Amino acid sequence: MKPKVHQILATLGYGDAIGNEVLGICRTLRGAGYESEIIVDNADPRLEDLTVDYQDMVNEVGPDDILIHHFSIGSRASRTAYALPARMVLIYHNITPPEFFLGVHPQLVKQCYHGRRELTAYRDRVDLALGDSEFNRQELDALGFSPTDVLPVVPDFAHLDVAPDQRVLDAYDDEWTNILFVGRVIPNKRPDDLIRFFHAYKTLYNPRARLILAGAQNGVDGYVAQLHSLVARLGVPDVYIVGQVTNAELTALYDCADLFLCASEHEGFCVPLIESFYKRVPVLAYAATAIPATMDGGGVLYTEKDPVRVAALMHAITTDHAMADRILEAQDQALDRLLAHDFSGTVLRFVDRVLSTPRKPLPPIAYDFWRQFKLAEELEELRQLRPSAFRSLPVAPEESAVADLSHRRE
Repeated sequence: MKPKVHQILATLGYGDAIGNEVLGICRTLRGAGYESEIIVDNADPRLEDLTVDYQDMVNEVGPDDILIHHFSIGSRASRTAYALPARMVLIYHNITPPEFFLGVHPQLVKQCYHGRRELTAYRDRVDLALGDSEFNRQELDALGFSPTDVLPVVPDFAHLDVAPDQRVLDAYDDEWTNILFVGRVIPNKRPDDLIRFFHAYKTLYNPRARLILAGAQNGVDGYVAQLHSLVARLGVPDVYIVGQVTNAELTALYDCADLFLCASEHEGFCVPLIESFYKRVPVLAYAATAIPATMDGGGVLYTEKDPVRVAALMHAITTDHAMADRILEAQDQALDRLLAHDFSGTVLRFVDRVLSTPRKPLPPIAYDFWRQFKLAEELEELRQLRPSAFRSLPVAPEESAVADLSHRRE
């Protein structure tokens, strides 16, 4: 019998890059005859039926099995995976440095800090460590992981091969120039810089332009308010922060876009760049972290965040049709090189590689780990079934301090 090859991760999100990759790997494994589940701490309600809770899988994972562990942030599922007897392949999706979230999201500061610390504990636990980009693989190397390799992100564009949302087309498909960015509204992606660049562009070159920022903004209400305040201070109209969108809405936004503008300062890959290539939208992006490698010669990179200079590039790309055609041709070539990767074949080769090499010895775990696991399970049951009793429990000192600090900032 074939071993089971499961995936485990903190959260399966709807429409995000990690979630789409997890679903693609699951299809590959099941298509090759492996029994494979997606094990999570939590999941978007729209995807819950595709997952199983990590607590329910503890007794289902044996020493002959493989866990493909998607690491992007520390979690209870991650720590449980460490203690299970299966072989492990780690796929590292990068963790945003916590300093980006200081003063914006105390919980994300804590999670990213602990996640980066937690990652190093897996050096001797995993049989193979994969980055989903060369940038991420190099970070694993620097942390002492061995062996390492790359599982290239080869996006599945099925979510963009849908009918565009007519309401979005009615709102934005006109004679105006649409500047688009897609990505979660968080500080490392620097939507504030996008607003500054757009202000310069609209003032100096094109009053008939709008900026559309599409992406999840849950948990960062204060930061979104700061962005609205920046828009008001600059006095720049036609900035639309639209939140998370459906696949049909996203397709329509790409169809309406004249330019995809990116100012992000930390990316492990940045799938929306490749989505823009696929939808044939010219890309102008800041040359930081993994972005130059992801673009692979397509689009246009800039290295200085001078709003006047960026605005000039925006104007050139959106008005010089010959230049735009050359950019699109280079993007087409970069996309062809990416799609030439055999994603499914690469996944299966990595599985065969792990199964055919001697496994690493399991590291020791804390003597009371499974006792603490059981207590946590009982606490979660109390939270779900008797919420009033759960809320009456004393708060841990560190959580109380974080809550107090957050309250003072507000």
